[in-house]
Amino acid sequence: MRKILTGTVASSKMDKTLRVEIQRRYRHPLYGKTVRGRTVCHVHDEKNEAQEGDTVEIIESRPRSKTKRWDLIRIVEKKQD
Repeated sequence: MRKILTGTVASSKMDKTLRVEIQRRYRHPLYGKTVRGRTVCHVHDEKNEAQEGDTVEIIESRPRSKTKRWDLIRIVEKKQD
């Protein structure tokens, strides 16, 4: 089963590649404080359709390069201008 995640496009300056940030919140194991964290994924976007600020859905895939291991499924929401 391949993972499906939802995140925000942080950068779309590369050709056919997006940098997607997935925000998460968790409790610190020792101090118990709620901490915000993020995971950065490099995503393959064949048609260069997503832009910076869009909310996208991505799926795990085979490695396409040293860092790129995700594919774009769809754009959930376009950025409001």
